[in-house]
Amino acid sequence: MTKILILYYSRNGTTEKMAQQIARGVESIDNVDAVLRTVPEISTVCEQTEDSIPNSGAPYATLEDLKSCDGLALGSPTHFGNMAGALKHFIDNTVEIWFPGTLSGKPAGVFTSTGSMHTGHESTLLSMMLPLMHHGMLIMSVPSNEPSLRETITGGTPYGPSHLSSAHDLSADEKSICRALGIRLAKTAKALKNI
Repeated sequence: MTKILILYYSRNGTTEKMAQQIARGVESIDNVDAVLRTVPEISTVCEQTEDSIPNSGAPYATLEDLKSCDGLALGSPTHFGNMAGALKHFIDNTVEIWFPGTLSGKPAGVFTSTGSMHTGHESTLLSMMLPLMHHGMLIMSVPSNEPSLRETITGGTPYGPSHLSSAHDLSADEKSICRALGIRLAKTAKALKNI
């Protein structure tokens, strides 16, 4: 079975909704499973300790989740044009799997949501791509022939799905763009695994 890890941080639930739509796209492909994982909050004053299981939502990610995945979707709200600190903290602690190239050659995509206009949707998506490139992952975009990408008047970019959460819930186009990324990751991971 091919596994796509959908790793995200979501403070208010919108990025989580996007992750769930990506999972729907992933699981629409035969013999591919979506594994949803999140990361705990971090503290600015001291190391914060969380239970190993959150009160609600997806379980917390571990390095083992990354080691065992065949592809990755990484999602974060936009924080000043960058990924959220909690997700960055988790990614910064993946050196153990960077040295041996554990993720090298595996497909990856990114997605984001933001609460206000002009806060850096695309720069956030790009900021999440950088560590994935350092890991040697193959970056998957949303293809330009995806109809919802051409028709959307809400969110979505070739870099990855995006959403403006202060304006509305996920639009039909945004959901479709999320599912399209999931499908593309699933098909690519499955094809690479069978080489």
